[in-house]
Amino acid sequence: MADKKSGIDQALIRELANILNETDLTEIEVSQDDVKIRVSRTAPQQMVVPQMQAYAQAPQFAAPASPAPVAAPAAAPAAAAARDLSKAVTAPMVGTVYMASAPGARPFIEVGTVVKEGQTLLIIEAMKTMNQIPSPRSGTVVEILVSDASPVEYGEALVIIE
Repeated sequence: MADKKSGIDQALIRELANILNETDLTEIEVSQDDVKIRVSRTAPQQMVVPQMQAYAQAPQFAAPASPAPVAAPAAAPAAAAARDLSKAVTAPMVGTVYMASAPGARPFIEVGTVVKEGQTLLIIEAMKTMNQIPSPRSGTVVEILVSDASPVEYGEALVIIE
């Protein structure tokens, strides 16, 4: 038995290994007489990193007004005039916005709601903490720029109050 092991052609094994590398095969087998040689390797593991939805949509948050002129040119002047972001309440943190205190509950505000300074407009969840976002001034909610359970970035316009 020891003679058979010493009779294995080391050069052949190295050549088979090189063929595996050159062709990206994972296994190769050669038979000759009563000798069978199989060389195999495990495929390199590819690490898949899931991307968070907030990062995938970040460019959309950066310029919310830019898609409007392309999508509906006739409505663009009205949308641009109504979207005066100088009166917008912005997100003080990164997180997930919720429009109500609980799922299925009545939203804190709707378009047309008259709010007082300090009144809760919505909630932003950040690091498992629910943060109430108060109105910085009294006025009427003209437009709500975010939807329930959507991610928001720091400084993103949430609500316009006039």
